[in-house]
Parts: sequence; C-alpha cells; structure tokens
Amino acid sequence: MGETVTDRVRKVMDEASVNQSAFAEGIGLSPDKLSKSLSGVRRFTSLDLARIAEYGNTTVDWLLTGREPLRPAIAARTSAPAVGEHSLDRLKDLVERFTTAHEVLELLDLSPELPELPSVRPDLKRYVDQGVTLAEDALTRLAAAGTPAIGGLDTADLLQALEHTFGVDVAKIGLPDGIDGAAWQADGFRLVMVARTKVPTRQRFTLAHELGHILARDAQDLLTETQLSPGRQKDLTEVRANVFAANLLMPRSEIDAEVREGDLTDEQLTSLVVSFQVSPSALAARLAQLGVIAPGTADRLRGLTTQDCHWLTGQSDLFEARATWSQAKRLPFRPAQLLYEAYLAGDTTLRPLAAYTGMDVDRIREALEPEPAPQEGASSSTDVDEGDLVYQP
Repeated sequence: MGETVTDRVRKVMDEASVNQSAFAEGIGLSPDKLSKSLSGVRRFTSLDLARIAEYGNTTVDWLLTGREPLRPAIAARTSAPAVGEHSLDRLKDLVERFTTAHEVLELLDLSPELPELPSVRPDLKRYVDQGVTLAEDALTRLAAAGTPAIGGLDTADLLQALEHTFGVDVAKIGLPDGIDGAAWQADGFRLVMVARTKVPTRQRFTLAHELGHILARDAQDLLTETQLSPGRQKDLTEVRANVFAANLLMPRSEIDAEVREGDLTDEQLTSLVVSFQVSPSALAARLAQLGVIAPGTADRLRGLTTQDCHWLTGQSDLFEARATWSQAKRLPFRPAQLLYEAYLAGDTTLRPLAAYTGMDVDRIREALEPEPAPQEGASSSTDVDEGDLVYQP
C-alpha cells in the first residue's frame, strides 16, 4: 500500500520533533481534531493542509501526492559570457515564488483556464518565416481581443494585452546582473520575466522576444537571455524569437500607414522611434529589411539613441516617464488576486500570498485588515477646536 496523506503529515510532525499537542497548536487545530484526522475519522481540510505545508516548509501538492515541487531546469541562451552559477541560483529563488503560487492555486482548483496559443506552422522550414507568420497570428489574436494597433501603445498596456490574450504571467523584476529576460512554460502557467532597466526599448523588445519563445514552445525549460542583440544570434530559435519580436512591435501594416512615398526625413525617422518605442537600431533593421530606407540612412539612424530621438522630437519628458516605468517592480496580478480570494474564502492562509509577493505575513495582514476608523462623534486628544482649519496635503 502506498504512502498516504496522513503518512506524509506524520513525517512533517516527526521532522519538526514536536509532540502531537504542540503540532496541533502550531497548525491552528485542536488536539482532538488533529487526532481524528490522523486516525482517519476526520479528513484534513484544504486550510489544514495549507497550514501544515507552511509549518513543515513544504507544499500542499507534496502532502496530497508525494510529488516533489515543480522546479525548472535552466537552459541559458546568451550572446554574452555565461551567467555565473551564483546568479542562476538567485534566478531560481525568484522563480520559486511563482511556481509555488501556481501549485497552491492548482490544488485549490483555482488555476485559470489558459487560452489556446498560436503555433509554428509545420510547413515552414525556415525559422525566419516561422517568426514572421507567428507574429502575424499573434497580431490577429490581439486585434480580435481589442488591441488593433501596437505602435503608440504604451508598454504597460501592451503587457496587459499580452497577459489577457495569451494567458502569460509577466513579471518586471530585478533579475540577476546580465540577464535581460526569462521565459518558462509548464502545464498550467506561462511565465515571462523581464529585467527592470533604464532602457525602456530594450525591456519592450525583451518582452516580445520572450513571448515569441512561449508561442514557439521553446521554453519547456527555463530559458534565460543576456544582452539580446537582434541579428547576431547563431541559435535559430533565437533568430525566430527576434524576427517575431520585430514583426510584432513594428507590424508591416502599421509601418506602411506611417510611411509616405519618397525618402523618409530624419524627423520622420526619429518620430517613428518614439511612436513604436523601439531602439533606433531595431527600427533601422526593420525598415531596411522592408526596403523602406537605404543602407546609408539605416547607418545614420543607428548612430542615435532612443533618448536622442525623444529629445529631437521635443518629447524628453515622455522618455523620462517611460524610463521610470521600466525601472519599477511589477508582479503578475492574477496569481496575487486568486491567492487573496482563496484567503477570503477560508481555503488557505496568507502564507502563499506573502511568499508570492515577498512580503511579511503580518505586514500583509495589516494592509488587508486595517484598524477600524474611529466612530463618528468619538473624542480624541488630537481633535481641533471648532473653526480651526485642517490642511490636508
């Protein structure tokens, strides 16, 4: 006979080296209820198991099934020197909170249903062609979901559109030095992480690049990227992801709508950089590939920076706003929302939400359960006399 849930609960209790009464107190159960559960008279509830998992520093999935927690192998694909093992360990620590959150949601039967993804066409042998058609399919899905145009769409709005349309969870966090982004997909979730950076165009391209890996099913193992350099990769899956990103962020239809007959002026080129929110080098490569500009014009455009283009078009404030946003931390909202709803329903503790957000449990509890406001008419030592002016900042 195989190991049961009760057997694994007893293992947690044994490893904690406490007696049954102390263990019951530690997980918020009466000794009588714990005794009945261990003897099979009473079933452990999902809340019981969540508390036991927290107490034993394990997962509810292990208590129920004996399966070790899902953790990724790492496939590093870089155009720079390999990231050190210490940095990869830090990356694994970051991934831990996401996988744990999804495991809890799955066991509570709260995992969101993921939309079907577009896929690489099997009749296309060239990776470049695969990237182009994959981007076209993605743009069609986005338009059907209410996002008809990409150019001019702020990265914050683009990110949310990608989450909604493709069921990806996107995090904007402090990745280890040298890593621009990472992607990982498994049963039940699709995760993209992009590094916080002062270069908003790099972050936007990385976001699209990692989505390309997800749609192409490249990220069965955790895939990390350092110093993405469009056009310089030797790995064909990287070429495909770059082509996908360029076609997604700079759709041919939108470029055709912007470009008039005749040569583009420098003013028009810098305006396109600002509008599409890509680097001058990425725009130069795309326009040259489409035959819109000559090689010499492309070289001249590559000599500018994104900040230069904003300054030349009188939009330096816009660049600062975009750079500020690209440096801010952002966790995927959906897992946090579902974990909070599970807590309100009494299905789990605050521990999974705290682990996911990286916040202390007590701090979250204070934020979610603030002290009640004073009753109307209650006196206070800080009350002001009638007629005094109270200035609110």
